[in-house]
Amino acid sequence: MSVQNVLNTIKENNIQFVDFRFVDLAGRAHHITLPSTEVEAETFVNGVAFDGSSITGFRGIESSDMVMIPDTETAYIDPFTAHPTLIIMSNIHTPEGERYDRDPRSIAQKAEEYLQTTGIGTTAFFAPESEFFIFDDVRYESGMNKSYFEVDSEEAAWNTGRKEEGGNLGFKVPVKGGYVPVQPVDSQQDIRSEMVKVMQESGLRVERHHHEVSTAGAGEINFRFDTLTKTADNLLKYKYIVHNVANQYGKVATFMPKPLFGDNGSGMHVHMSIFNGDSPLFYEKGAYANLSPLAMHYMGGILHHAPALIALTNPSTNSFKRLVPGYEAPVNLVFSKGNRSAAVRIPIAAVTPKGCRIEFRTPDSTANPYLCFAAMLLAGLDGIKRKIDPVALGYGPFDTNIYHLSDEEKREIRSVPGTLDEALNALEADYEFLTEGDVFTKDFIDNYVAVKRKEAQAVAVRIHPHEYELYFGC
Repeated sequence: MSVQNVLNTIKENNIQFVDFRFVDLAGRAHHITLPSTEVEAETFVNGVAFDGSSITGFRGIESSDMVMIPDTETAYIDPFTAHPTLIIMSNIHTPEGERYDRDPRSIAQKAEEYLQTTGIGTTAFFAPESEFFIFDDVRYESGMNKSYFEVDSEEAAWNTGRKEEGGNLGFKVPVKGGYVPVQPVDSQQDIRSEMVKVMQESGLRVERHHHEVSTAGAGEINFRFDTLTKTADNLLKYKYIVHNVANQYGKVATFMPKPLFGDNGSGMHVHMSIFNGDSPLFYEKGAYANLSPLAMHYMGGILHHAPALIALTNPSTNSFKRLVPGYEAPVNLVFSKGNRSAAVRIPIAAVTPKGCRIEFRTPDSTANPYLCFAAMLLAGLDGIKRKIDPVALGYGPFDTNIYHLSDEEKREIRSVPGTLDEALNALEADYEFLTEGDVFTKDFIDNYVAVKRKEAQAVAVRIHPHEYELYFGC
């Protein structure tokens, strides 16, 4: 969409405000809103100023002036505002006009540009499956003398005996019993359908939605794949719509990886493939899972760099509450066709040459999608350049249920890091593949690690409620 087309959209739809957005280090959107009367062609050249010192991980107060340069291709009408508003994503530049090297969206674009310089292919496609929970109530507090959280859902397994409903109607979702039941067990069919409707009206091509495995409102909506940066843009739009439709229903949605103890969490399985023009590069008929040697090397790069990648794909302390055995979480760094207990799965059902892809199942939605997708692409490209053979390195294939292997057999399988600190250590030890083509800078990585270390420390020093149960009577 050209600048003129955006200006025409503003006029034709009686748009009153234009919402310019950018994304921070954690992947959360921020916005500054201008009356549409103040938006001119020059706005898209000169940009919109903001204070970078107020955004975690950006700039100090002594050099805080930053500029948003809008990307007109991302424009869509906000489905939630009372006054007609147009949303436009932006890249971050310095006041001197240079692309800011800590801007996650610019990093994603640089990864796409780097792919084209390698001669390997022209386009990388990504498709995330971002899961979430919808709760009816959430309460939490972390203070000097108390620490707790409590969530509730009308369909939760713990509410089979609840009397406060005005008559308990049953049909609760059992623990690990929530995968694709029909109504009335699936109490959130209509709210997810409303989310899909709003997504479609906002330009997303949605493929399906369903209830997920966990009790208490676990859900998933899948939108169609696209190129790296566009998919990251779409994921921000997706999360914005899920959060706000839930709010309209008097509920609250969360993409937190592990909001409940004792049941499955929320992952973000990411499907990837590379094309050269219109030609898919991951397909070779008759090979293992119909994967080409190039695809196998790409997968080798993902698995080889996985401990470092996980600092970007699973960047929260809560991520590692999900990455434990027994809850369908992909903790084993191996590959398999169709096997969901492996970190990398190759889908084989109803797959065409153009649909041939690999699925990295470890990530979750606390990841900044621009950084997450860029890092995975760079890891895969490194695997192609170095011809990393995942079979020779012992990464598989493992076509049996890994959770049923003996302890001795499991010891032969490399696992994901056990904590955020371990993942950050791995990133500090293995980051050179990210700096290829100057996609990530060493300054960015050092700054990112410092920010995430503070998060890990903030959790580590706080008293956990379960410690009272374990140790109060010592």
